[in-house]
Amino acid sequence: MPSAIPRGESRPNRRSERLRMVDRQLRPRGVDDPQVLGAMLAIPRERFLPADAARLAYKDRAVPLGEGQTISQPFMVAAMTQVLHPRSTHRVLEIGTGSGYQTAVLARLVAEVYSVERLPGLAAAARQRLDELGATNVVIRTGDGTLGWPEAAPFDRILVTAAAPEIPSALSEQLTPDGGRLVAPVGDRQLQRLTILERIGNQYRRTDSMECRFVPLLGVDGWEISGGADASH
Repeated sequence: MPSAIPRGESRPNRRSERLRMVDRQLRPRGVDDPQVLGAMLAIPRERFLPADAARLAYKDRAVPLGEGQTISQPFMVAAMTQVLHPRSTHRVLEIGTGSGYQTAVLARLVAEVYSVERLPGLAAAARQRLDELGATNVVIRTGDGTLGWPEAAPFDRILVTAAAPEIPSALSEQLTPDGGRLVAPVGDRQLQRLTILERIGNQYRRTDSMECRFVPLLGVDGWEISGGADASH
């Protein structure tokens, strides 16, 4: 069953700000899935930001997290979630836990979330936030996201939150052949397109969507690790 988060409301109550976010940032730009909008309305985004940045939680912008990371703008989180087509019975693999905000949105919509984060500090902080909000259907581990989570595969959905030069083969292979769907930003280090990969049997269909900009997906089947950082959200 999807997680019942949030268990405790944020302090102060910022539901009115979330309503404005949904009405002014998400709906006018094509996010209309009621389940996705409901999750965006329910999750207290400010809980995933540093305390001194909480006032920026519902602005239409990415916000720095520290360690060279950012939390993506609300629209991108909602748009990626919508094109993923999550369902309540799904098992989802997320590559790049980051702050845990996207993880929390997914946890509200699906049965299980498996999330891989390259940076141990981010993984630990995200786990604490998710525990505080009662996200009991999320498992997080630290590792190379380009390799996926083979022992837990196959997955109904895979969401990649950092820019890959191409979709890592390990991830496409970990999609269920029964209509598995993967969403990832694919392109160079400066600009990408949101790419959707669907699997039926051993056949894959790829569709490119909107332009986007994410920091690089680092790992053996991504960009070379050279002091940069992968995406947070």
